[in-house]
Amino acid sequence: MDQIDRNILRELQSDGRLTIQELAQRVGLTSSPCMRRVRQLEQDGVIQGYQAVIDPEAVERGFEVLVSVEVKRDRGAVEAFEAALQDIPDVIEAYRLFGSPGCLLRIAVADITAYEQLWIERLTTLTGITEVNSQIIMKRIKTPQGLPVDR
Repeated sequence: MDQIDRNILRELQSDGRLTIQELAQRVGLTSSPCMRRVRQLEQDGVIQGYQAVIDPEAVERGFEVLVSVEVKRDRGAVEAFEAALQDIPDVIEAYRLFGSPGCLLRIAVADITAYEQLWIERLTTLTGITEVNSQIIMKRIKTPQGLPVDR
């Protein structure tokens, strides 16, 4: 990957709706080579997709919670837990961690009542769970801006 590819990535992370013509102009290429590079980055899996950034409040998901979860240190329990998370749309991010806690979830729901219902009806009933701790997000200080693509 050369500097032009990195510039393409930077521009697309900033605005994924750029036309090929706009992108080419910003990175100093003509449209055809720019399109070839973008397609190659997509085929290589460097660009994994394109998304719209949505205001959580607009879709009644403004109440966010970081949840640390301990799961039994058993392969079957871990696999069952991870599979079950795929069916809970309120869990918008999930990470398996080294050490303790074993897993960190980011959950987005409408309000504390919705979170309590999720906690009682879904989270605490998952197989292999030994502990669930919740931290309510007070304020988002820094939003995701994409990955740094410079070396």
